[in-house]
Amino acid sequence: MRKQLIGLFSGFPDHHFPEEIASRLQAEITVRKSLVFVSAWPEDSKRNDEDSDGMHAMFEEAGLPFEKHCVIDRRTDPSEAKNLLSEASCIFLMGGNPTAQMALIREKDIADAIKDSDAVLLGVSAGSMNLGKTTIDIWEKMEPYEGLGVTNITILSHYDTEDQERYGKILEASKIHPLYAMNDLSAIFIKDGRTDTVGTIRYVEDGNIRPVHTIVYEETIGSRGGATIE
Repeated sequence: MRKQLIGLFSGFPDHHFPEEIASRLQAEITVRKSLVFVSAWPEDSKRNDEDSDGMHAMFEEAGLPFEKHCVIDRRTDPSEAKNLLSEASCIFLMGGNPTAQMALIREKDIADAIKDSDAVLLGVSAGSMNLGKTTIDIWEKMEPYEGLGVTNITILSHYDTEDQERYGKILEASKIHPLYAMNDLSAIFIKDGRTDTVGTIRYVEDGNIRPVHTIVYEETIGSRGGATIE
C-alpha cells in the first residue's frame, strides 16, 4: 500500500486550485524541495517550460512553493530523468496527449522510477489517465493500453454533457472498459487505504452513467499500490 498521496485531477481551466483541493495538498505536501513535472507534449519544449512555470505558480498561490521545479520531456537524458525523480518531493504528470506521455515514459525508462518513488504523486487530465492500470486515449483510438498501474482506476477527464463529441466518445469507451468520467475542478485522492473525492465524478459502464457517492478501497493482490473505486 502506497504511503504517500496519489491525486488524480481532471483539469483547472482557470489555473487555480479550488480551496478544497488546495487544503488537501497543503496538508500532504509538507516537504517541498523539488517538484518534477512529466510532459504530455514531449516535443514542445517552449510549451513545457511555460506550462511547468504556470503550474508551479498555482502551488505558490496555494502557499506551496517548491525550492525548485523542472520538467522531463524529450530534452531530458534518461539518467538525468531518473535522478530528478529520485530526488522529487512531488511528481506531477502533466496534461496533454496521454499516448505521447506514455511513449516518453517508456523511452526514458522511468516508469519504475515514478511508481517506486516516495514522492507525492499527482496527475492532471492525460497524466491522471496514465496513472491507471488501463488507459483509453479516446482521441487516438479506442484501444486500451497499459498505463503505469499506480491505481486500478480508469478515468477520462473534462466530462461535460454539452461537449457532444467528447460525451459520445466517453460512452463508446465505457463499452470497452468501465471508467470514471471526471468534471473539471474534481479530484480523486488515494492514501493509506482511503479514497476521497472532490467535485463531480461519474461511473460509466456499458454506456450507463451514474454518480459516484461512495468510494471503496481495494488492495490488489500481486500489484503495488493498487486501488479501485466502486
